[in-house]
Amino acid sequence: MESPSKTNSVTYSTTGRLSISGPLVRLVAVQAPPPSLQDNTGDLDRLLRALAPELPGPIRVPFPLLGPVAARFRLAGFKGTAVVNDLATGPELADFLPAPPPVLLPLMALDLGTTYLEASLVDGLSGKVLARGHEENAQGRHGADILSRIHFAASAGGLASLHQDVIGSVDRLAGALADQAGLAAADIRALAVSGNTTMVHFFLRLDPYHLIREPYIPLVNGPGPCRAAELGLGLHPAAVVWLMPGVGSYFGGDLVSGIVATGLDEQEETAMLIDVGTNAEVVVGNREWLIACAGAAGPALEGGVARMGMRAGPGAIEHVTVDPVTGEPSWTTIGGAPPQGICGSGMIDLVAGLYLARVIDLRGRLRPEGPGSRLVETADGLAYVVAEAAAGAGGQPVLLHQTDLDALMRSKAAMYAILTTLIGQVGLRFEDLDRICVAGAFGRHIAPRQAIVLGMLPDLPETVYRPVGNSSLAGAERALLDRRARERCLEVVRRITYLELNVNQEFMIRFSGSRFIPHTDPRLFPSVPVFER
Repeated sequence: MESPSKTNSVTYSTTGRLSISGPLVRLVAVQAPPPSLQDNTGDLDRLLRALAPELPGPIRVPFPLLGPVAARFRLAGFKGTAVVNDLATGPELADFLPAPPPVLLPLMALDLGTTYLEASLVDGLSGKVLARGHEENAQGRHGADILSRIHFAASAGGLASLHQDVIGSVDRLAGALADQAGLAAADIRALAVSGNTTMVHFFLRLDPYHLIREPYIPLVNGPGPCRAAELGLGLHPAAVVWLMPGVGSYFGGDLVSGIVATGLDEQEETAMLIDVGTNAEVVVGNREWLIACAGAAGPALEGGVARMGMRAGPGAIEHVTVDPVTGEPSWTTIGGAPPQGICGSGMIDLVAGLYLARVIDLRGRLRPEGPGSRLVETADGLAYVVAEAAAGAGGQPVLLHQTDLDALMRSKAAMYAILTTLIGQVGLRFEDLDRICVAGAFGRHIAPRQAIVLGMLPDLPETVYRPVGNSSLAGAERALLDRRARERCLEVVRRITYLELNVNQEFMIRFSGSRFIPHTDPRLFPSVPVFER
């Protein structure tokens, strides 16, 4: 996924409001008669007895909280507000507060990304969004990609270092959000976490060794809730940490979040969800069935392969048009800053435009005989000048090399092969889909038409494609505030079918056929012009 445009930024919101229906944490008013010689019930038992009519089933009190909660109940004069966590196993008593009741109940939703962490702070009493923001994942110093970090985790002290890095990043983000809302991080009473399987392993300090080794098995798919103090987080020590369950090594809680956030699991019509980040993750289904797969189609789109590629930020070329007659480009950058590189949406725009202008051929190769004079010889071969040195940041040009084109061709081929393999697995056609939800920055920034020209997305009306933003974070927000959403997460994991692409021969055949623009079979893309080699 492409990154936000700034690092460590927080947006304060006074108007955003989310619906509440069974929050993860709730406040319950309590008043109990004080003990006497005629009533020698223990303090904590007295509190539980007073709570029983308000809560379903037996109330659990974690062992480390027995003494502190009982002491606070007595200190408050046996009346005040109980802080109760609503867990799948039943209610859990987490704290007791004296009267008057709090006016805010700060809860935090977190998208635990490989490169960036995105989060929101919401009020569990009103649903008001108090702040949103993001923070760079400090684990990046041990490798930009997941594979490098998994190998680092195997070194002496590596796993502990990765765990501390991500905990520190979460704490910094929580502190920034709380500060914007006029609170302290220690006021935050719950954290809902949505992330890929590897990131959740690092977050919980679990060994990821087997995630990348056949048969690719995580230590746990559905870790139960824990408390902030157990992870060393700087939130309220008794804050419940609820983690979105995953399905496998390449299908984590972030995709489950997306399914719940888009309602894919509850609608009658069949739809598709695409989320491109570290991997391309795809789900197809409806309320009756769901099938999913994941594969490596993201790196070239998020700046990990192209040498002038960069994540979306100031100075990144985000949109490009190429004159179909002259081959001359025009571009816009994020923030209007001088161009210093090109992000995923810009790459897709650029390469699609170059194909239509016949600057590149259907194999994705630069054509010296093509229009214009933008091709230059470099020490690494032929390159196309996107932005000249005079316009570039630091007086440096932005060039598109043949190696960059090759990387994008592989990524676009993988993307289309993933989609066709999954849709073929259930005997459907793309035309049978009611809508295609495209998540994350990939969905926010790309022009579907340009992706269709490349043969990255199926040739459907643009209205079929729906950008849905950060569905991972949206799912975590729902888990914070909606009991049914938490139940749906568990149901999705139980009933979804996961297709393993690592051993799928159909995928490899389709991948080979997709390595042309738009495809080796142009009948699949009737709206895209086909040029001779």
